[in-house]
Amino acid sequence: MNREQLDLQIINAISRKIGSTLELEEIFDSTMSILAERLKMKRGTLVLCNGPEMKIVAAHGLDDEEIGRGRYALGEGITGRVVDSGMPIFVSDIRTDPLFLNRTGARRGESGPVSFVCVPLKYGNTTIGALSVDKDFTDAETLNRDKNLLMILGAFIAQAVKMNEMVQRERAELVQENTFLREELRERYRFDNMVGASSTMRKVFETVGLVARSRATVLIRGETGTGKELVARSVHYNSPRRTKPWVGVSCAALTNSLLESELFGHVKGAFTGAFEDKKGRFETAHGGTLFLDEIGDMSESLQVKLLRVLQERQFERVGGTRTIEVDIRLIAATNRNLEEDIRSGAFREDLYYRLNVVPIYIPPLRERREDIPLLIKHFLDKYCSENKKNITGLAPGALDILMHYHWPGNVRELESCIEMAVVMATENRLTVDVLPPKLQPSSSAAQLDTENAVEQAVNSLSWSNLPRHGLYKELVPMIERGLVQRALAETKGVKLRAAQILGINRNTLHKKIVELGIETS
Repeated sequence: MNREQLDLQIINAISRKIGSTLELEEIFDSTMSILAERLKMKRGTLVLCNGPEMKIVAAHGLDDEEIGRGRYALGEGITGRVVDSGMPIFVSDIRTDPLFLNRTGARRGESGPVSFVCVPLKYGNTTIGALSVDKDFTDAETLNRDKNLLMILGAFIAQAVKMNEMVQRERAELVQENTFLREELRERYRFDNMVGASSTMRKVFETVGLVARSRATVLIRGETGTGKELVARSVHYNSPRRTKPWVGVSCAALTNSLLESELFGHVKGAFTGAFEDKKGRFETAHGGTLFLDEIGDMSESLQVKLLRVLQERQFERVGGTRTIEVDIRLIAATNRNLEEDIRSGAFREDLYYRLNVVPIYIPPLRERREDIPLLIKHFLDKYCSENKKNITGLAPGALDILMHYHWPGNVRELESCIEMAVVMATENRLTVDVLPPKLQPSSSAAQLDTENAVEQAVNSLSWSNLPRHGLYKELVPMIERGLVQRALAETKGVKLRAAQILGINRNTLHKKIVELGIETS
C-alpha cells in the first residue's frame, strides 16, 4: 500500500467515526487508536485550550499521571508555540530541539532518536488546540507527509469540538428554558390564580388542593367550556409530579383505532402506515400525569384496555407482545352523564368506579353568576396586556348584559367575548357596541322573550297532577323530544341543519333521535 492510499484510509476511518457520534471522548480515543495502528505512532496527544492554559484531553502511550502533567501555557514549548502561531512544527529528533520540554515525562527512558509532529486544531481563524504524534526516527519527507495528514485530521477534530460546544450550549439552553417553562406553568396554575369566589368554586379549589398531593385518580365533570382542563392542570402542577410530563389527549377527537394507537403506541408493521415503532401517550406520561378529556366518548373495547392499565399499570403496544409498565397519574374529564351511559350500556360500570375515585364537579357559569365580574376582570387584564391596550373597565350597560346572559359556552364563551371586545374597543372602557352581535340589546331582548315563554310554559303545568318524585327526569326527555321534533320539522328532516339549530353535532342529534324514539322519514 502506498502512502496516498494509507492517508486516505486513515482519513476515511476517522471521518466515519466523527460522523457517527457527538461524544468528544469517543472521537478522541478512536483518533488516537487509528493513528497508533496505521501511522505507527508511539505516543500521541490531543491538547485543547482551556482559557490561558492548554491541557491534554486524550492520549496514546501515556499513563494517567503523565497525562495530568501535560499542561502548557500559550507559547510554551513546541505545543504552546504551535497553538500560539497556528503553524505546524515537525522535529526529526526531539533530543536536539531546545523547545521540546517533555513536560509529561513520558520520554525519559528514550535512548534513541524520536521524531515529533505537532499541528494546530483550527476553527476558522482561531486555534483551539493541537494534535501531536511521536514516531521512531524517520526522514523529513515522511514527517512532512505526516504533517499534511495531521493537518487534515486536525480540521476534522476542530469541527467536531466546535459542534460539540454548540450542542452542549443548546442542551444547556433547552434545560434552562424547560425549567423556566415548568416554573411558568406552575405559576400559571397556582391555586390562587384560579378565578372564582362562589361557594361552589371554593369547594372545587379546596378539593384540588387536597387531591393534588395524592396520586388518586380524578374524574372532573362539567359542561363544555367550564374549565375542566384548567382544573386538571392545576392538580398536576401543584402535585409532586409537577416536574414530570403533563400529557393530554381528547378521546372525542380521534377514531377508535387512532385513539388506541395514540394511547398505547404501536410497533412497526402493526397496521398500514405503521412504518416504525411509536410510543403512546401512556409511555410519554411515565412519571407524570395523563389527562383524558371526553372520557365518555371512548369505545367499549378501549374502556376494557384502559381498565387494565388502571388496575395493573401495564399494557402492550398495538401489534406488540412486550408488556410495558408505567407510573402515571390519571385525570379524566367528561361533560356526559356517565350514570345514564352505564344504564344504557355505553359505559362500563367497573371503569366508572376506577375513574371516580375523587370526583370534581365544575358548575356552569349561569349557576355562579357572582364569579362573572371576577372572570371579566381576569380576561380584561389578560387581553389588554396582549393587545397593549389600557381599558379600565366596562360601561354599566355592558356589564348588565354580561351579567344576565345565559352563557351556554360557559367560561370559554365569556373569554372569547372579552377578547373580541378588547380588540374592537376604541375607548378606555368596554361599551355595549363592542360586544358580540348575539349580546346586543336586540338579541338580549329575544333571549328574554324566550326565557319568559319557557317560564310561562313551566308555570302553566298542572302541578297537582305531576309526580312528586323524579319530575326532572320525567320532563326533560319530553322537552328534548319536542325541541328535536321542532328542529327536524323546521329543516324538513335535514339532520345537519337541525343539529346546527340545536347547537349540537350531528352524531349527538342521531343519538338523541334513537334514545327518544323519534321517527324520521
